[in-house]
Amino acid sequence: MFYLLNIFIQMKVLLNNTSLFESLRPFNDRGFVPTMGGIHNGHLSLINKSNKLCEKTIVSIFVNPKQFNNKKDLKSYPRNIKKDLKILKKSKKVDFVYLPKFKEIYKDKKKSKITLHKKDKILCANFRKGHFEGVLDVMNRLTKIINPQKIFMGEKDFQQLYLVKKQLEKKYKTKVIACKTIRNKNKVALSSRNFLLNKSNLVMAAKIYAKLESIKKNIKNKKNIPNFLNFQKKELKNTYKIKIDYLELRNIKNLKISSTKKNSRLFIAYYLNNVRLIDNL
Repeated sequence: MFYLLNIFIQMKVLLNNTSLFESLRPFNDRGFVPTMGGIHNGHLSLINKSNKLCEKTIVSIFVNPKQFNNKKDLKSYPRNIKKDLKILKKSKKVDFVYLPKFKEIYKDKKKSKITLHKKDKILCANFRKGHFEGVLDVMNRLTKIINPQKIFMGEKDFQQLYLVKKQLEKKYKTKVIACKTIRNKNKVALSSRNFLLNKSNLVMAAKIYAKLESIKKNIKNKKNIPNFLNFQKKELKNTYKIKIDYLELRNIKNLKISSTKKNSRLFIAYYLNNVRLIDNL
């Protein structure tokens, strides 16, 4: 780590809360981009937005074990700190990178009292028990530590964005800024989990996205949208031999099941090569 600190002179790497507090103290206008590493162009778009709107930008890299409901998923999650730091340094848009150890985040050992309302136990919350409780807990802790004026999060995980925004903006003087999903040339949403896919997987993901675009386009002509989506879900399963957790149209303001295309998004979670992918459009 000493090697890393010497390479990255302008972009300050913060390894503990003491150095973080000292470094951030002079700056009130802080933009925060929380990540679990696997830095890609989607993360860089969040950083660019923060750089435009805030005096200083801080990026965290912390793989939070409490938001993984599957130990194998946690173990296989892509990690390459050295590569991530090189990408962030090259962007020339990041002032601070926070690389906390577990004990720095969870110094307060009080058990989290965060629980989801029944109406929020939908989509990924229905299939990943305890996941969003872990997300909300760590985001609460990170926000308390960093005290940012703005937090930048992508729309790819729309449910996460929705829940974090709803909780943090009530509790802290911070604004959660939604940033559009960044896609590759084949319109596959960028994700750290994509590093676990091979080329043929990514080709299939592009075909699935094209099919989803067609489904979304045809929804407006359907009287019974849930039945239509159930049929399309079966078609996707049979055609691409994939497991699908959900394929649902929901209102973007409250995430309730929607019966109209207006103010709605099509949400999907599926497995490709045992890698769980999510998207919405």
